[in-house]
Amino acid sequence: MDRIAILIPCYNESFTIGKVIADWQRELPEAVIYVYDNNSTDGTAQIAKQAGAIVRHEYQQGKGNVVRRMFREIDAQCYIMIDGDDTYPADMGKLMAGAVLTENVDMVIGDRLSSTYFEENKRPFHNLGNSLVRGCINCLFKCNIRDIMTGYRAFSYQFAKTFPVLSRGFEIETEMSIHAIDKNMFIKNVIIEYRDRPEGSESKLNTFTDGFRVLATISRLYKDYKPQQFFGIIGAFLIVLASLFFFPIMIEYWQTGLVPQFPTLIVCGFSVIAALLSIFSGFILQVINAKEKQEFEFRLQTVQMQHRLLMKLTKYEEFKNDK
Repeated sequence: MDRIAILIPCYNESFTIGKVIADWQRELPEAVIYVYDNNSTDGTAQIAKQAGAIVRHEYQQGKGNVVRRMFREIDAQCYIMIDGDDTYPADMGKLMAGAVLTENVDMVIGDRLSSTYFEENKRPFHNLGNSLVRGCINCLFKCNIRDIMTGYRAFSYQFAKTFPVLSRGFEIETEMSIHAIDKNMFIKNVIIEYRDRPEGSESKLNTFTDGFRVLATISRLYKDYKPQQFFGIIGAFLIVLASLFFFPIMIEYWQTGLVPQFPTLIVCGFSVIAALLSIFSGFILQVINAKEKQEFEFRLQTVQMQHRLLMKLTKYEEFKNDK
C-alpha cells in the first residue's frame, strides 16, 4: 500500500507530461506517480515511462473511465489527482496530502477560482461556466465548495474506495463534489495558483458540449440525492400551472353557472393528479435515499477495517525488508 499516490490521467499530453512528473518527483519524492494513458497517439505513455512514472492504460475513452480504473487498482493512504497539462503547481501537494493524512480530510479541493484562474484562463466561456456550475451546486446542495471543476484534488482511502463512478467524461469532478457533499464527508478548500496551458498544449475540454454534460449531471444528481426537493419542485410547478387555468374557469362558473371550457378543466384535474404523484414519489424516494445513506455508513466501516488491515500488512512487509 502506497502512502501517497499521484494519479495523472492523460490523453495526448506529450508536450507537458515530462515536466509534470519531474515537478512531483521534486516536491514529493516519497510519492508513487501513476500515469494512466487514455488512448494517447502522441507518445505520452512512452515519455511518462522514461520520466520514471508507473504507466498504465485505460482503453475506454473519457476521464471518468480513467478515474474509475485508478481508484479500483491503486491502494494508498492518500491520493492526489492532477491533470497532465502543467496548469497546476506541484508545490501545494504536501499541504494537500497533509490534510488527508493528519486531519482526516476526505477530499481536498484545489481552488483555482479564488486566485489566478480568471486572469490566466484565456477562454471566457470557461470562466462563465465555472462560475455557473459553482453557483448551481452551492445553491442546490447548500454547501460552500469554491471550485467544482478543478482537476487538482486529494482524496482519502475511504473516499476512493466508496465513490461510485458513473460519469464517463469531464463531468466526473462534479460527481465527486456532489457525492462528498451528500455523504457528509470532510471537504477542505485549498487556494492554489493556476497557470494557463503552455503554448503548444491543447485542451481536450469542449466548452459547450462538456458544459451541457456537466449541467445535465447536476440535474441528474440533484434528482438522485435530493428527490423530495426535485419532485416537489415539479409538483409545485404543475399545481401552479393548473391553478392559472382553473381560476378563470371557477370565476366564470360562479358568475354564470356554466363551464364552457370543460376540456381545460379536465387537463387541470390531470395536472393536479400528476403533481400529487410527483410529490408523493419524492417522499418515497427520500426515505429510500435515507436508508441508502445508513447503508453507506456501514460500508464505510468495512472500508475502514480494510484500510487498517492493509496498513498493518504494509508495516509488516517494511519490517521484513528492514531485517
